[in-house]
Amino acid sequence: VGQRFMENLLAKESDSEDKTCIISTFCEEPRAAYNRVRLTSYFETRDPSALTMTSEFDSEGKTPWYEENGVELFLNDKAVSMDTEKKTVTGKSGKTIPYDIAVLATGSFPFVPPIPGKNRPGVFVYRTIEDLEGMLAYVKDNDVTSAAIIGGGLLGLEAAKAVYDMDVESHIIEFADTLMCRQIDEGGHNALVGKIEDMGLKVHCGARTESFVGEDGTTDNDSTSPVAALKFSNEGWDNLPVQMVVVSAGIKPRDELARESNIEIGERGGVVVNDYMETSVPDVYAIGEIALHQNFIYGLIAPGYDMARVAAEKIAGDLGLTSVQEEDLPSFTGADLSTKLKLLGCDVASFGVNQPRPDDTDVTDLVWNDPLSGIYRKLIFNKAGTKLRGGILVGDAGDYNKLHKLAMSEEEITVPAPQLLAPPSARSADGDEEEEISTDPNSQVCSCNDVTRGAVCSAIQELGVDDATMPNVMKASRAGTGCGGCMPAVKTILGEELVKMGGSLSTHMCEHFPYSRPELMALVRTDADPESVDSFKKIIEKHGHGDGCEICKPAVASILASLYNDVILDDGRDALQDTNDRSLANMQRGGSYSVVPRVPGGELTPDQLVALGETAKKYGLYTKITGAQRVDLFGAAKHQLPDVWEDLGNAGFESGHAYGKALRTVKSCVGSTWCRYGQQDSVSFAVRVENRYKAIRSPHKMKSAVSGCVRECAEAVGKDFGMIATEHGYNLYFGGNGGANPIHGELFASDIDEDLVIKYIDRYLMYYILTADKLERCAPWQQKLPSGKNGGGPIEHLKEVIIEDSLGICDELDTRMQHLVDSYHDEWAEVVNNKEFRKKFKQFVNTDENQSRSDMIEFVDIRGQLRPADWPADGQPQTNWEAPEEDVFARSEKSWVAVGKTTDFSPNVGSAILYGDTQLAVFNNEQRGEWYCTQNMCPHKQAFVLSQGIIGDAAGAPQGACPLH
Repeated sequence: VGQRFMENLLAKESDSEDKTCIISTFCEEPRAAYNRVRLTSYFETRDPSALTMTSEFDSEGKTPWYEENGVELFLNDKAVSMDTEKKTVTGKSGKTIPYDIAVLATGSFPFVPPIPGKNRPGVFVYRTIEDLEGMLAYVKDNDVTSAAIIGGGLLGLEAAKAVYDMDVESHIIEFADTLMCRQIDEGGHNALVGKIEDMGLKVHCGARTESFVGEDGTTDNDSTSPVAALKFSNEGWDNLPVQMVVVSAGIKPRDELARESNIEIGERGGVVVNDYMETSVPDVYAIGEIALHQNFIYGLIAPGYDMARVAAEKIAGDLGLTSVQEEDLPSFTGADLSTKLKLLGCDVASFGVNQPRPDDTDVTDLVWNDPLSGIYRKLIFNKAGTKLRGGILVGDAGDYNKLHKLAMSEEEITVPAPQLLAPPSARSADGDEEEEISTDPNSQVCSCNDVTRGAVCSAIQELGVDDATMPNVMKASRAGTGCGGCMPAVKTILGEELVKMGGSLSTHMCEHFPYSRPELMALVRTDADPESVDSFKKIIEKHGHGDGCEICKPAVASILASLYNDVILDDGRDALQDTNDRSLANMQRGGSYSVVPRVPGGELTPDQLVALGETAKKYGLYTKITGAQRVDLFGAAKHQLPDVWEDLGNAGFESGHAYGKALRTVKSCVGSTWCRYGQQDSVSFAVRVENRYKAIRSPHKMKSAVSGCVRECAEAVGKDFGMIATEHGYNLYFGGNGGANPIHGELFASDIDEDLVIKYIDRYLMYYILTADKLERCAPWQQKLPSGKNGGGPIEHLKEVIIEDSLGICDELDTRMQHLVDSYHDEWAEVVNNKEFRKKFKQFVNTDENQSRSDMIEFVDIRGQLRPADWPADGQPQTNWEAPEEDVFARSEKSWVAVGKTTDFSPNVGSAILYGDTQLAVFNNEQRGEWYCTQNMCPHKQAFVLSQGIIGDAAGAPQGACPLH
């Protein structure tokens, strides 16, 4: 808030023709202003500069902003005294600064309840970067495995996230009966607790903490024994063993400087201010969490920024920088306490009157409570249901801006109240409903910084088409630089304004291709000389530049597979594939692989079931039934894969393509063959459908199902394409989706026979393959299609294209699909039967020796099977490796070691070698004529996988991509 005040005042100074002011600021911490609202994100980078309010910190904790703007910055220098008569402020260093105007922006400090043992080692508060560093060091030095967070409010849950990110078992201890009792009610509490406990955290509400117990068993304030447990006064509650306590139970204003200067203080703390942020002493102002306005302390960022704006306007007038009349000055008359946050990965929002007083009779509430999805919403309306007064949103707050605006408006709602209740994930076709953004230039976009749409548009226009990027627009307008909740709206406005200016938001696939995937697909498939675009090298030479990257290489590989359907490991195409496609198996945690054989329609013979079990036992694989009627075998090393596939192939199994952006399964019920309700033989039809489309590469994975009757046991309407049997044939559905955002498919045709179903699916899938964006599922692709001529939406457009041939492409769709079907090959069998392909699965190029899984991965037993041990959470020391600053290689003793012929190393891809007991990753960058070598272990996830990554370039510099990232 202090930083924002200085920026506002400097803006007034720049408007003044002959007036200047000198700004001096005391800063107790070792670095200049940073965004404390985003403190938990510190674990993502461990870089304080990621939180800076201006630019990167130098080694002294300063940024260029202060010198550029003539601001005197006194770091590590807490203001300790203030003489309001002599008008001076003195810092801890002894430095005394005279002032014309003094602004107190000292904020607050964490409130620590008077619990015996609060001064023990291991008891921390959560407020600064230094607090986090202290916790991290204590966790490491004391092998902390369990911690308690005192406080279940906003700050407490932020602190719990910080502790959780340290990979420490976290217990949230709350005195009240509900979490966030100021923002949400019991229903919201239940939904939030469900989300939190699903992550592995423990919640203890109604807790009466009596003392912090030391390792020596003491419960007083005199012992300095490290904390070892929490003792409660609740009847029947046992002590809670913890090795660390983080207190985040609220804040208290840091008003000691004002107290000692005879400035009026509120009864419970805080500097009393008027509507212009003036204190009881002339020329002294207070803003932020220290300011007590109308007997209320505001602990949110938006009111603090508003105070900074009001104070800057008033002070600019006092100093003669502006000539605004007092009656025209803005004033602070209170603030909207509505807020939207993401706490521990869960949306939590409250706005308006969210918990009406008992004597408030003009109330009707509607509640949406979905415990399966962890979504709770409560909207408060007036008695007549014509006015939205407030609400609570937990789990899905995607429409917060719209609802907040309605609640703050005096206007009546224009839709029935129940229509506002459902969460966007339940009513949107793609589960991610975009909010309508007002076109009014005066409408607020960013509540933290009070930025209007007009201000964002002005910033975009001043930057121009070439420079109007998201980072530049955010910097110029300040929108999105507070809590970040408005960034989607800012991006939407940017896109709209760029179109008006003759530009557009880039849809380029990456820096190497100035085209989207559909555009590049169109260029390749319509090329008059197909041989000129039948490889990545030819395509990038003709339509792109550079070496490619982990984005465009797999996308082009998919295009080539969808058009030509050659073996993906042949002719250098393995260098283009995602790690899973390159291995024809899914890389799992630790770097091992899972194998999923195809089971068409979910139908297995007893001999095949026995073969699966025998194969799993032979190779020590963890087995699990998938959610799509298949068996998954986990834990194979890459060099074992061809042998596993050979054994499965002998039992009649083929690749299930669980690794590919391709058809996964066609699920089925038993249908009329066994079920007394079945109307068609759904198993036979599912087998036919799956065998037709198996191995066909597409922009994203595809799933299907066939149900034998309207009881819908196979859940066909939740698939990319699904069929439900009727008395006369099948009803065909397109565009469904399961997973996190379930979507029902739309009915395309009714009572049609199997051959016609196949014909329509052929055309639907090929149209999708040719026109969808990279990694775009059928459902969102379908929703983006134009509406049909009769206004019936995308499904009517599909009928026109597929049935009526409105685009004149049905012949092409039929021909291309038939080519893919006719050119089918089992990718596992291609490897098993080809010695050269088998070589690609050797563990090390330079030796036939193999390192066992147990030498590379730590396994733990779970219900009689082995699985990899849990990864350490980000923020743990072993996840924060950085290359040393000194050049170790330059001062090393070096000699050449023979590890094979150059032809042993596949071009433009990585291979592993074994040197002693050390795995190294060697990259043969043939397109540049360069070779690289590094350790094979990812320093972040501690897995031996780097040789399986894609190489390319970024901004002209060669780059490798880790498969786990």
